[in-house]
Amino acid sequence: MPDGRIRVLVGVADVDAYVHKRSLIDQHAQSETTSVYTGVRVFPMLPTELSEGITSLNENEDRAAIVIEFCVDASGAASDGKAYRALVRNRAQLAYPSVGAWLEGHGSAPAKVAANPQLEAQLRLQDKAAQCMVGGRFQHGALDLETVETRPVMLQDEAVDIAKLEKNRATSLIEEFMVAANGVIARTLEEAGVASIRRIVRTPKRWGRIVELAAGLGTTLPADPDSKVLNDFLIAQKRKDPDHFPDLSLAVVKLMGPGEYVLVKPHEVSPGHFGLAVQDYTHSTAPNRRFPDVVTQRILKAWLSQEPQPYSEGALNAVAQRCTEMEDQARKVEREMQKRIAAVVLQKHIGQSYRAIVTGVNQYGTFVRALEPHVEGMLMHAKGLDVGDRVTVRLISTDPQRGFIDFALQGA
Repeated sequence: MPDGRIRVLVGVADVDAYVHKRSLIDQHAQSETTSVYTGVRVFPMLPTELSEGITSLNENEDRAAIVIEFCVDASGAASDGKAYRALVRNRAQLAYPSVGAWLEGHGSAPAKVAANPQLEAQLRLQDKAAQCMVGGRFQHGALDLETVETRPVMLQDEAVDIAKLEKNRATSLIEEFMVAANGVIARTLEEAGVASIRRIVRTPKRWGRIVELAAGLGTTLPADPDSKVLNDFLIAQKRKDPDHFPDLSLAVVKLMGPGEYVLVKPHEVSPGHFGLAVQDYTHSTAPNRRFPDVVTQRILKAWLSQEPQPYSEGALNAVAQRCTEMEDQARKVEREMQKRIAAVVLQKHIGQSYRAIVTGVNQYGTFVRALEPHVEGMLMHAKGLDVGDRVTVRLISTDPQRGFIDFALQGA
């Protein structure tokens, strides 16, 4: 733009245009609330004819969409946010690994990018905006966490290994734009004076344990939770000890607790998202796989069209509770499947030793995650450990049917 800011437009498929409220598909989606990813199969919230077809922004197809627009300045601040209905056409479907490697300078441009100077210029501009936003969010206290996600490596329908999902500049670009877009929608609905569902992560109840972890690494955190101070500590640790930073990130994530959906009434202050250091945050950018995003889309469209709101506050509260409950259940299913897959892969490695981090301690026992490969299991006969402690463990047994992986302390 003439003033140096970068105008960003994010297109989100208009799922509501095809999944009408109170239709059978809508009732199914409201019951399921989320797609479930088991590692070997996806159980979609919506039929694939929709989620991979007419409600997917497929390449070179005109699609009904909601466009979320905002401007990014050199400090990373997003302003002039607005949202509107549109027809959009995706000019190029690209993949994170190849775009990320190219943006980071250790890979050649993907074929579609190399063949189109306009597309290359667009991606460079998007990356510039996203990199400004990363810095801006961290300055305001968003947590610079680096948890490791995995996927099974399949060979003829059998899991043979577990691979890390690598993050890069392309994944960062999308994350930053999604956070900003969700903020625009939250503020738009707040200014419109309509009730909505917000995505929140409350202030950590186990802040005291986070303080202990920081003290063990030579840093004093305040007695009261402070995301800005916590992130300053995380950034310093990432520079000081990058090899163990994912361990620390995992411990902080576990101690912060899961996110949840809540009803926020007009002119009511939202509890906010501690991890993102934002007060106004909703879920609106993935309506094909999350029901709260569909609901938010309907609320926004009703306001844009000056029509009555489609949900009462009581209905929104019920949806928020159901979505939180089902997300928790989906997370359990995904975690159980990860354990079963890991148990299959590790069967051939009983007796091996691994570096690990304690991820949970409760009445059932002590749980650890091995660092390479990243798999979780129970630590047998362990006492006196807490989340974040680092240990060396030996694999003693696996049970793929039950998803059990058992470790013992090295030397025990």
